[in-house]
Amino acid sequence: MRVRALLVLLAVPALAAAVAAPAQAADPGVAPGGNFDLGIWQLQEPVGSPGSPTTISSSRLKGANGFQDSYFYTDKRDGAMTFWAPEKGVTTPNSNYARSELREMNRDGSAANWSLSGSHKLNATLRVVSVTKNVCVGQVHLGSGGSSTKPLLELYYHSNGDIVLGTENSPDGGQTPHTVGHVSIGKTWTYTIGISGGNTIDLTVNGSTTHYGIPSSFKQYKQYFKAGSYNQSSSSSTTNGARVAFYGLTVSHG
Repeated sequence: MRVRALLVLLAVPALAAAVAAPAQAADPGVAPGGNFDLGIWQLQEPVGSPGSPTTISSSRLKGANGFQDSYFYTDKRDGAMTFWAPEKGVTTPNSNYARSELREMNRDGSAANWSLSGSHKLNATLRVVSVTKNVCVGQVHLGSGGSSTKPLLELYYHSNGDIVLGTENSPDGGQTPHTVGHVSIGKTWTYTIGISGGNTIDLTVNGSTTHYGIPSSFKQYKQYFKAGSYNQSSSSSTTNGARVAFYGLTVSHG
């Protein structure tokens, strides 16, 4: 298996039982790229021109002096890679909701676009700091292969603490919710979104795994991962929204 992103885990005792030992200690004094391997990610922010949000390339995200601003930054208290998405912000043409979110890329700077066959995993350790209604914190999104702009799945955290997996019924739309866990706001938790054998979604939340079939209508599409704060509510407010802190993030393909 080829690991394509560096796991970063802070020295927080509560996390020790949930994930493996840290590869290195997070430094609160550097940009997210100093603690996380951001060479396989592109950032989308809730600013820019209408229908065309600003994106930040992996080359700009990398390193201790890499990109950070008020929407994407290192928390000075604990070193967390933090995403802020207000209810009012620039959105993509196919969404009404703003996001501060990473999109998976290849090392050469091209867009990741992998087949459902094989084994693919997105692992995260995170906490939702604040949320108005709910926020998407991880996705498998459709890439090339057709005209759909839908995800294969989205993992949501709701303001009542429920963690909900939304699986798309087909590339044309229609999402089915599955409640997969519950964590109080501000508490740290873990997830692994896995795709195996070309036909199964394997979701693990805090060590508990559930499996879901992938409809055959998705087989023609390539895929890619997304992670961050994709806020699921909109208004004229720039102070309400979803803030999500990540303590670990890995992607692997095999």
